[in-house]
Amino acid sequence: MNRYYSNGKLLLTGEYVVLDGATSFAVPTKFGQDLTIEPIQESQLIWGSFTHDGECWFEASFDLPKLRLKNATFNSEIEGNAEFIAETLQTILSEARKLNPDFLQIKNGCIVKTNLSFPRNWGLGSSSTLLNNIANWADVDAYQLLWNSFSGSGYDIACAQNDSPIFYQLEKKKPIVKTVEFNPGYKEELFFVHLNKKQNSREGIAQYKKNNQNIQQEVKDISSLSDEFVNTVSTIDLDKIIEEHENIISSIIKLNPVKKELFPDYFGTVKSLGAWGGDFVLVTGNEDTPNYFKQKGFETVLPYSKMIL
Repeated sequence: MNRYYSNGKLLLTGEYVVLDGATSFAVPTKFGQDLTIEPIQESQLIWGSFTHDGECWFEASFDLPKLRLKNATFNSEIEGNAEFIAETLQTILSEARKLNPDFLQIKNGCIVKTNLSFPRNWGLGSSSTLLNNIANWADVDAYQLLWNSFSGSGYDIACAQNDSPIFYQLEKKKPIVKTVEFNPGYKEELFFVHLNKKQNSREGIAQYKKNNQNIQQEVKDISSLSDEFVNTVSTIDLDKIIEEHENIISSIIKLNPVKKELFPDYFGTVKSLGAWGGDFVLVTGNEDTPNYFKQKGFETVLPYSKMIL
């Protein structure tokens, strides 16, 4: 049996503008997804995707070597349907084969299982970890597989592949990844709060790309803030960086910062991570922080040390 594993991701700075060359700061999470492959005699690919608590939420089978979809079942009341997810998976596998024509050109088949270690609605990279695992399995470039299959900056692939925080930048459409040291003395004052809904990153990217304004200065400013974020030594300074960052992105995408929208009375700062409107936010605070958010109905509050590798 072969096994591949990829880390989840969080984008702490540079959301949206990373697509236009801004240097962003991203961190891999302690949560991720694995993929296992077990050979069988039948000429088919049998796929099963499992949640963090072991429930199979998606199943499909494909004829090999043609990769023709035979059937699919989907267990969820929230999003998508079996056919859509199966066709998306088929697209990824087909694009992987285009990059490596020998991929899945086998007489016998295999059983493939994926296992998430985080709830699907957390937005930590169920798609990017899957893509990176399939790329490793197919022995192809994960960034190219991403861009051939979907869209995105690729920072999530970089997080999937690295076990430490990174600076990530697109330079002439090529990913530049630099690992960085980030172990601030104030990390006990950092928390991640889930907003009780999953944000569709592809929709956020599509909306952002409709923006035609010149943002070269904003890209430079966010790159500078990414560097300051990593090197700041106190939450007092970090709060200022976060507020400036939120204001810049707000002016570009024409949305109010999440603190203004949801938590105007919160004593610390709040920063959106990735596409605005869902998933996790980063907050600065203290021992009273979890209680504040739980009283407002946001039960998932993780300290930095429990989330980040």
